[in-house]
Amino acid sequence: MQAIVVKAIGRFELTNVPKPSPRSGEVLIEVAVAGFCRTDLKIIEVGHRDLVLPRIPAEEVVGTVCNGGSPEDRRLIGKRVFVYPGTSCGLCSACKNGAENLCAEMRIMGFHRDGGFAQYVVSPVASIFVIPDNTSFEQAVFAEPLSCCLNALELARVEPEDQVAIWGAGPAGTLLCRATKALDAVPTVIEPDPRRRMRAGGVTGVPSGIFDAAIVATGSKEAYNQAIACLGPRGRLVVFSGLPRDAAQIPVNFNTLHYREQSITGAYGCSYRHGEQALAWIAQRRVPVADMISHRLKLDDLGIALDLVRNRAGMKILLYLPKS
Repeated sequence: MQAIVVKAIGRFELTNVPKPSPRSGEVLIEVAVAGFCRTDLKIIEVGHRDLVLPRIPAEEVVGTVCNGGSPEDRRLIGKRVFVYPGTSCGLCSACKNGAENLCAEMRIMGFHRDGGFAQYVVSPVASIFVIPDNTSFEQAVFAEPLSCCLNALELARVEPEDQVAIWGAGPAGTLLCRATKALDAVPTVIEPDPRRRMRAGGVTGVPSGIFDAAIVATGSKEAYNQAIACLGPRGRLVVFSGLPRDAAQIPVNFNTLHYREQSITGAYGCSYRHGEQALAWIAQRRVPVADMISHRLKLDDLGIALDLVRNRAGMKILLYLPKS
């Protein structure tokens, strides 16, 4: 089959690799479309803490089950599915507390095992969701990035009527904005780029009000400084986007946190239940996604996708795979 393989940081190629075979408890999926995101750019050009090379990237994957590792698994043949990208031990305290994304044994598709920039991908049966009939592949592929946003909003403890500030109006920031509205809270998006700001109805500069929650969906140290300054009493800051290593240290006034009972929490990835909720919300049209697609490219156009994301020139980029 054809696949994009990252053999070393900064070097990838479209090549032929053996078609994978599912074991018992797994299914083989013919990939319909894979989403391309800034994390994929980071994996290819910079590397990632969880990346094991060589690797076929892509954790945003939908497709059709075409084989199974056992007779029971083969009952799923023909089902259209979305793949939750992680597998965890299910036994540790993180897993038992619904935070399997923090499991020490977590293995992520596209990082630890091969992902969806290929004609076929293998997934555990336990990691797939059947896509509702009223939902297209193009809509369902948003379930993974939306899952990560739902995790962030959960950690922000967003309640109806909360004022939520979101830094960045890229794909993640836009999904955060729309999911915040679905929770009956009030988002304010801060985005200096007019191309993205208009879609989210955002503002250019830091608003003068105070916020119940702030989520930073851009890798900017200044954005984090602004977010901390905007928090109200018992305000919650969610660290959604990481920073470059040389900019990761930010001074924080702990007396302010103390007297105003504010909190700061990280948000990394998502748990299985977030995937289930995200696909349901997309199917129910609680979070519209179709208008966010800016580019539909072929797998061998990956270089174009890299340039678009690097230059923030698109919104959601979808890669289509050659049919076998």
